[in-house]
Amino acid sequence: MGVIGGRLDSASAGYAARRAAMLAKLGELSAEQDKAVAGGGPKYVERHHRRGKLLARERVELLVDPDSPFLELSPLAAWGTDFPVGASVVTGIGVVEGVECVIIASDPTVRGGTSNPWTLRKTLRAMDIALENRLPLVNLVESGGADLPTQKEIFIPGGRIFRDLTRLSAAGVPTIALVFGNSTAGGAYVPGLSDHVVMVKERAKVFLGGPPLVKMATGEESDDESLGGAEMHARVSGLADHLAADEHDALRVGRRIVARLTARRPSGPAPGEVRPPLYAEDELLGIVPEDLKIPFDPREVIARVVDGSEFDEFKPLYGASLVTGWATLHGHPIGVLANARGVLFSEEAQKAAQFIQLADRAGTPLLFLQNTTGYMVGKDYEQGGIIKHGAMMINAVSNSTVPHLTVVMGASYGAGNYGMCGRAYDPRFLFSWPSAKSAVMGPAQLAGVLSIVGRAAAQARGQAYDEEADAAMRQMVEAQIEAESLPFFLSGRLYDDGVIDPRDTRTVLGLCLSAIAGAPGPAPAGYGVFRM
Repeated sequence: MGVIGGRLDSASAGYAARRAAMLAKLGELSAEQDKAVAGGGPKYVERHHRRGKLLARERVELLVDPDSPFLELSPLAAWGTDFPVGASVVTGIGVVEGVECVIIASDPTVRGGTSNPWTLRKTLRAMDIALENRLPLVNLVESGGADLPTQKEIFIPGGRIFRDLTRLSAAGVPTIALVFGNSTAGGAYVPGLSDHVVMVKERAKVFLGGPPLVKMATGEESDDESLGGAEMHARVSGLADHLAADEHDALRVGRRIVARLTARRPSGPAPGEVRPPLYAEDELLGIVPEDLKIPFDPREVIARVVDGSEFDEFKPLYGASLVTGWATLHGHPIGVLANARGVLFSEEAQKAAQFIQLADRAGTPLLFLQNTTGYMVGKDYEQGGIIKHGAMMINAVSNSTVPHLTVVMGASYGAGNYGMCGRAYDPRFLFSWPSAKSAVMGPAQLAGVLSIVGRAAAQARGQAYDEEADAAMRQMVEAQIEAESLPFFLSGRLYDDGVIDPRDTRTVLGLCLSAIAGAPGPAPAGYGVFRM
């Protein structure tokens, strides 16, 4: 493999401007992530501690191995909605007794840990990751159940949580529930459907209906402990497999359960030698221009992410707007597809389809580095078959069976989002940089299209076109699309797995590749009909 990169001038004024713009965006990102870390705010955090309870992130920290990384997922979930940032739950991948696990931790300082529509989506995403990558699932449970005012958006789709717990167990993926407090109504089925259950004495409460509901339904007088207390479930119902003395003891027992799992993850191929890139990861801050219309060379990104900055480029002289090639990352072999000039032409689409087929044949995971405005339009390109060739690339991405990872560095517009493995194409993991933007097209283009359509409609009716109203419409639409294409908005709706600091890209991808490595190997790829 050849060493790439080295053309970036970190002493130039352009680099300094790009770096400053990225640092400003990272400052905004940090402020938003702090909101999730703050939970329900000082009042409720203090009340929780006063009751002798640990916070959700404190529980996670004590569960995972000391000094091991925790890859938090979707920390900005619910951003821009009526619900708190973070969606009342912490999810991520951590190492417990040397085993990578998906961890879901209710945050009871946020509305009692109740589940809103975004809590549900975030939880289901974490469970999908556990199943697809065969990672044991550990639930740290303390939740007041559904957020009742939004039950219409939770009740019916929420049943999938219970279905997925059974499917994880059926697939041989261990499920563990550590119950620290309330797990009531439908939430009672989380421990009820888990392989291993630990409940904290005098704290855990698991029942389908609490004392008030039982009184209304049957007239029976009861109390929390006799209905669903931890000791009752350990001694009488048998729902609890372990009765923990306190929260620390529950976490200790949980670690021991993971350590003694008989259904351990299948071991994938051992990664090769790990060599750091030749160039500083800090320089990733100064590569992407603030104006995404200005192209940048993704090879400079690849050089600061892959092992030894070595990259074996595939078809470098053909379809130059898309860089493709082979590398290793933290010892794991990968194939890389990275947009160089934004637009995808027929040559790029055909090149991508062939490269994806080669990766499938070799069983090599694919990394998509997005900065695309979509497939090229115009008479010559339509006549040249851009639809057929774009469809060929999308066909290859859709039916490829090797794991896909996606990082949105810059633009992600139109069908280019699809061809470069956007969220709809189920990459194993998808992360965004703070510089990312995604929409059906750019704000100015979308507003312009609406203006042209409106003008043509007025002309067809024989009416004069209101230029003043048109200018106001364009301004409003551009502002709306700009706001809806920003990474915080998209991450808040779980269209990615998190917005990351560019300097963390290599580490995040390494953690993802490690999580993927233990899953069963891909089945042979089968493709739909390629239109030639």
